[in-house]
Amino acid sequence: MHMDKTKPALIAATPFTTSESAAVYRAIRERRDMRHFCGGLVDTDVLQRLLCAAHHAPSVGYMQPWRFVRIQNRDTRVRLHALVEAERIQTARALGQRESEFMQLKVQGILDAAEVLVVALADGREHHVFGRRTMPEMDLASAACAIQNLWLAARAEGLGMGWVSLFEPAELAALLDLPKGASPVAVLCLGPVEGYYAEPMLAQQHWAECEALSGLVFDDTWGKASALFAHQVNSPPTKGRA
Repeated sequence: MHMDKTKPALIAATPFTTSESAAVYRAIRERRDMRHFCGGLVDTDVLQRLLCAAHHAPSVGYMQPWRFVRIQNRDTRVRLHALVEAERIQTARALGQRESEFMQLKVQGILDAAEVLVVALADGREHHVFGRRTMPEMDLASAACAIQNLWLAARAEGLGMGWVSLFEPAELAALLDLPKGASPVAVLCLGPVEGYYAEPMLAQQHWAECEALSGLVFDDTWGKASALFAHQVNSPPTKGRA
């Protein structure tokens, strides 16, 4: 008898209950890119659950490129904060007319958050070809999925999380003694917060406006408005994007 070894084992495709589904969509809708933290601690078992959620993310070719460096040393945090501040100044200068406006924004909570995690892409990624032959950047896409998993799980646990990308990768790699070929992609600030932003902070501070979903979904070819939104004059903006 021939057995199809390519068919994976399955479990029942049982839909979530109404309340379970609502909780998933609520976490997606209420997730925020937090910058304001109130100290405190993240219990070890909670942090383990969050990292486990991240590790359950999909990855191209099952490469699992994510690595997490937990920053526990205060001096390392201070030096990391300095790296971010240096890049914040450079970013402000690159923004030209919006320099002063940008400098008024709070862009990180490294010194305030209960936990700081640096997410890095592992070394040796060049050996993973499956799904990456024409799109090698899928290692980064996979790591982003892990970060999003962690973000949603943090919201479900009542914690805040912020993604900081203002740093020079080579300098951060040197600070954390990353091996050759590994690359830091995110600094995550995680911990208790007084509350979540009612809408994305950058929207509240008028840095940018939220795009209407109807203008971002096309049918068949780029720019052809999708029939999904034909009955709507203007679809409402999605307020949970950042």
